[in-house]
Amino acid sequence: MSGEQRPVLRVRGLSTGYGDMRVVWNVDLDVWPGKVTALLGRNGAGKTSTLRAVSGLNKASSGTVELDGVDVSTLPPHQRVRRGMAYVQEGKRVFHRQTVEQNLLLGGYGRGVKRRTLKESVERIYELFPVLGQRRTVSAGAMSGGQQQMLAIGQALMADPTLLLLDEPSGGLAPAIVNEVMDTVRVLTESGLGVLLVEQAVEAAVGVADHVSVLDVGRVVLATDAGRADDVELVRQAYFGRAGGKTAS
Repeated sequence: MSGEQRPVLRVRGLSTGYGDMRVVWNVDLDVWPGKVTALLGRNGAGKTSTLRAVSGLNKASSGTVELDGVDVSTLPPHQRVRRGMAYVQEGKRVFHRQTVEQNLLLGGYGRGVKRRTLKESVERIYELFPVLGQRRTVSAGAMSGGQQQMLAIGQALMADPTLLLLDEPSGGLAPAIVNEVMDTVRVLTESGLGVLLVEQAVEAAVGVADHVSVLDVGRVVLATDAGRADDVELVRQAYFGRAGGKTAS
């Protein structure tokens, strides 16, 4: 699929949970540069727990996480960020009292670069999301849900990542805005960024994905390359628990 290219994210045998309760078992995932891997499943399937373990926010009880060929399984979240991992958590988490531009600048401070470089990065975010440029002096809390989601993504991109983890970017948004967000996800990959997209909006996610994995009760029950005529039906069967651990190619 990707020739000699290695995945930007390689997850093998990942298990995690909360205290003594395990909620994810032996998950394998790959995300390739310039590609989208969609991780789908119903509420409680383990999608967010998987992302949190990949990012280091949840401790993995077993398995490995490799970022750009380097094992980061034991690194804390901030060191994973410095190595190129960015995580947009569910719920449009932005600083509501800060302006759009202040939010973006805060997203880039961990890079340790000069303010001029940060400003240049901000301008690139405005090119990607023109509405943010138009509202740069507006407080984030005064914007719509869709605009806050774009700001959250822009803030994560300020860290100049090679891998972007997106948790339910469609959550709470109108269908037209969901399509706009998904179009943006596809645009992001044009620069070579790898995206791991967690979603419940099946059709929207499959429409932008290059690869799809479905979780059910913490286990991968389907892994398939996207672009096949029957992808949505395969995903639906797995989503509702009828795939039986099937892997398609």
